[in-house]
Amino acid sequence: MENKKIGFALVALKTEQFASFEENYKEGKKVDLKTGLEFKINVEDKNVGVFVTFTFEQSKKAFLKVQVSGHFSITEEAFNEFSKEDKIIFPKGFMCHLTMLVVSSARGILHAKTEGSNFNKFLLPTIDVTKIVSDDIEFHLSE
Repeated sequence: MENKKIGFALVALKTEQFASFEENYKEGKKVDLKTGLEFKINVEDKNVGVFVTFTFEQSKKAFLKVQVSGHFSITEEAFNEFSKEDKIIFPKGFMCHLTMLVVSSARGILHAKTEGSNFNKFLLPTIDVTKIVSDDIEFHLSE
């Protein structure tokens, strides 16, 4: 189904976390960016959640953190196509697409939340999500 059109809709976008800790930031010191990604599924509603987390750190102390989730409704036809016995397997390319939508949204949310502050200069770089989502994503239903 990788090359077929997969019916989906973005049904919700949420800022799960946003925090800034000015006391952990020192001008001129090296800044590290930590990235997190998690997928969740709601089988009953045929929804997939993509959660991205970005943490800006100095000396292993967070000074800026944002977590954004995108919730996608998958058509019943596509959902059933991906269902195999006790698991659902979504193709890598499709999950990369959903992830990219949420990463782009996180970029805008970070900008809006930091606008007018010293932290507005910290932008999310372009991210090659194919390096993060390297395989099909499996959800085991019997757990």
